[in-house]
Amino acid sequence: MADSETTITEKTPSPDAADSVDASGKSARRRKEASLSSSDRWTLWGMVGFPTFLHVSLIWIPAFATVLLSFVRWNGFKLSQIKFIGLGNYVNLFTVWDKDLYEGLLNNLWVLIFLFVIATPLGMLLAYLLDKELRGTAVYQSLLYFPVVLSLAVVGFIWKSVIYSPRQGLLNTTLGRTEQGNQIDWLGNPEFVLPVPFTENYGLSANFLALIVPMIWQHVGYIMVLYLAGMKSVDPSLREAAAIDGSSEWQAFRKVIVPSLRPVNIVMIVITVITGLRIFDIIDVLNNPIGTDVLSILVAENLLGESTNVGRGSAFATVLLVLCFGFVLWYLRNTFSEELE
Repeated sequence: MADSETTITEKTPSPDAADSVDASGKSARRRKEASLSSSDRWTLWGMVGFPTFLHVSLIWIPAFATVLLSFVRWNGFKLSQIKFIGLGNYVNLFTVWDKDLYEGLLNNLWVLIFLFVIATPLGMLLAYLLDKELRGTAVYQSLLYFPVVLSLAVVGFIWKSVIYSPRQGLLNTTLGRTEQGNQIDWLGNPEFVLPVPFTENYGLSANFLALIVPMIWQHVGYIMVLYLAGMKSVDPSLREAAAIDGSSEWQAFRKVIVPSLRPVNIVMIVITVITGLRIFDIIDVLNNPIGTDVLSILVAENLLGESTNVGRGSAFATVLLVLCFGFVLWYLRNTFSEELE
């Protein structure tokens, strides 16, 4: 009897040994599953490596090259003519050529002001109305979002031909100003409608204001979609609780909906700022009317214009890059701080 018990004990593995066997078996299976075939590795490199290569070569390398070229004087033809001048281009930008830089910055600022003051509240209002599930909401949403899918160049052509045409445009036809000598040239009037106090050369020109209007028209649809998605994610129980407490429509919107839209507000601010800083196509396709220079136009004029000045154009581009990058960093900081909280 004792011999049989001893035999059984020897044949039965201990619990620790069984656990170690199971662990080693699982590790082997995991290593086997983790091993990739050569085709899988090539697929992985193609899906990750190739987009990374394009991103670095088309974005980061040109960006670093632009910063480096902002410290030189070069006409863009012979490499032997490159001359390092340090901060000379930036000194000229902020002093000698001050009108170009400050006019471009001011025009970019005008765009931002109008997008925030007009386009953002209007987009939020449309989102709030569409959130009420009105009849035909899908149709209204599609029509209001349609300008977003158009490029600003196409938007510029549409407004130039349909709205601003001196002879047959909608505005002059409505105002009865289509006759020769009585027409209003909406895109050709560089006079200031809103001059900057204590200055003579700076202000909001009439033709640049006419360009801001189609920008607002396009941007409203984008803001509407952002806020509509944010309002759809608000907890319905919060609205019901506000209604039970006797809150009015405005009180519920201000106390319940608006605080829930804080993440959307951060995204909206960053997108609006970058949109306002990088505007180019709508001004370029309309042949850059007098008084409508922005930073991106100044970059193109100096890099591709008749009097090519790569160093000066790169300095303008670097200023624009720093402004955009600053708001991107602000967005990342707010996003990660919310996740840490």
